Amino acid sequence: MSNWILRGLVFGAAMVVVRLFQGTLIQVMQTQSGIISIVLVSLFTAGVIIWGVIDGRADARANEDPDRRADLAMTWLLAGLLAGFIGGAVTWLISLFYKSLYVGGLINELTVFAAFTALVVFAFGIAGVAFGRWRIDRKGDYAAKSGDRDEDRADTDVFAAVRSDDGDTHRRGGEQEQSTSVATAEREEHHDPAYAEEAEETTKAHAPRGGEDPTEQFSTKGDPERTERIDSGAKRDEDER
Repeated sequence: MSNWILRGLVFGAAMVVVRLFQGTLIQVMQTQSGIISIVLVSLFTAGVIIWGVIDGRADARANEDPDRRADLAMTWLLAGLLAGFIGGAVTWLISLFYKSLYVGGLINELTVFAAFTALVVFAFGIAGVAFGRWRIDRKGDYAAKSGDRDEDRADTDVFAAVRSDDGDTHRRGGEQEQSTSVATAEREEHHDPAYAEEAEETTKAHAPRGGEDPTEQFSTKGDPERTERIDSGAKRDEDER
């Protein structure tokens, strides 16, 4: 059952009870009819306010953000309309058998009196909701939230985004330092004398044979890995000239 239907049925029935007490007490104490009507309507209004406060407190506790709270205004408006219709129609039906009730015609009950009931329920219900929310917001007595909500709103958390960026920067810096260390180790390995001798032996083993012009290899002073190849045949021609 929807929330507004439950409230409409409850306060519609309460208004019927108020009308029954009103008719009976006025028959007994006719001189006090005004006070009786005011007291009964005040009790009805108090019930509406109490329920509104309960709704407001529950909604504020469940939703700390005011923009995400439920639309209780529409709930109480529909509840007031339903309460007014039920109160007027049922009271008119009872008046057909119980003549002590002060009622008008069916149209009057479904329009004027129903509008009065709807106004009372809506106005004081919303007043109770506002007061209940204000009390929760003032105390900060919100319901405890699980980690799911934090994860859902992580994309809107500026500080979480900054922390994530800092973590990525540190990881990238670590990877760059590791790459630099590997490159430095490779360069040191290339400058190792044992590595230079091994490279020279490998170069001599792959020297050309047969009809190809022999070449001479000279190791440069700066980098053992680099060698200069000079064509020996071309050198002899230059010497003969």
